Amino acid sequence: MRTEGINCKIAIFGVGLIGGSLALCFKGKPGIEVVGYAHEPKIQERYLKSGVLDHVTLSIEEAALDADFIFLSVPVGMLNYYLQELNKLPLKKGCIITDVGSTKASITAAAKTLDFRDVYFIGGHPMAGSERSGVEAASPLLFENAYYVLTPQPEIEEDVYNKLHHLLSYTRAQVIRVEPEHHDDIVGAISHLPHIIAVALVNQISSYNQNEPLYQLLAAGGFRDITRIASSDPVVWRDILLSNRDVLLRLIRDWNKQVSQFTQVLEESNGEAIEAAFREAGSFRDQLPERRKGIINALFDIYIDVPDTPGIIGRIATELGTARINLSNMQIIESREDVPGILRLSFRQEDDMERAIELLTNLGYTVRS
Repeated sequence: MRTEGINCKIAIFGVGLIGGSLALCFKGKPGIEVVGYAHEPKIQERYLKSGVLDHVTLSIEEAALDADFIFLSVPVGMLNYYLQELNKLPLKKGCIITDVGSTKASITAAAKTLDFRDVYFIGGHPMAGSERSGVEAASPLLFENAYYVLTPQPEIEEDVYNKLHHLLSYTRAQVIRVEPEHHDDIVGAISHLPHIIAVALVNQISSYNQNEPLYQLLAAGGFRDITRIASSDPVVWRDILLSNRDVLLRLIRDWNKQVSQFTQVLEESNGEAIEAAFREAGSFRDQLPERRKGIINALFDIYIDVPDTPGIIGRIATELGTARINLSNMQIIESREDVPGILRLSFRQEDDMERAIELLTNLGYTVRS
């Protein structure tokens, strides 16, 4: 029975970073109740402790009962299971089921094979994330200014689509509509393929390092930064890549053509072709949005020249703390007696980074971003 004053129930399956952040966007809004499903008691305790939900249940049926919206925020490899379980239940007429997976064609096709009656599936993909994970990292600001892709099938009526679109306005994301297959082509190119390349590159260097440890020693800094996505969750990415297998096989063939072209110009010592390739890449990259949230997390780092004097790192950290600027990490890249040290400060939010730049510049530090 619905609580008095509640006219919209939202059920979330998988209350981690994404699911928990969605819950925080909806919780407390007039007439909305947010319920989470936990598959075991210790997970239920974590969800309750986090405070992101109005109610947590160990029952799939209880979570889904009378829900107006169901968000499947589980790994891609688990989406079919939950769709099939929901298909067995007497869901509320007009209920909208959506997911947050980074592949859309396979789950949309799977949903079409199920016998949902007066229940609608609309694929979704919020293109935002964090270096942190789990419900403890959830934030109502996670999706702000990010793109949130919805991939409804042609048979989905416009008023059904608009209901989900309106609900997602609470996330402050920019909702865009894309066909499932087109989504997978684009995301495969800008996210899935880069992950494959990063993993292959790191494993290549790792193999060299077995006979020469200097590879690992000298790979600190830039190499670690540009390959950071190689540290992504192996199981999650296994499921994502297999789900988008056909698209990725085509993209890898195109990538191999690009590598072959570079191989040829190097064999020919063709300096002009190398310059042209870098100019073309630089021109396109310079046109990319610099500060908008995207599917691969942006790095909010600044670099400060600091003298090699006792207590300097502590003073900088104290200044940031006093100004209530949240710092996620700091690293000394270089510090020698005859060379100023380079201190890298990392932030999870762009606003914290901008405030740190202003503060430290006013204090007389040389700051670069």
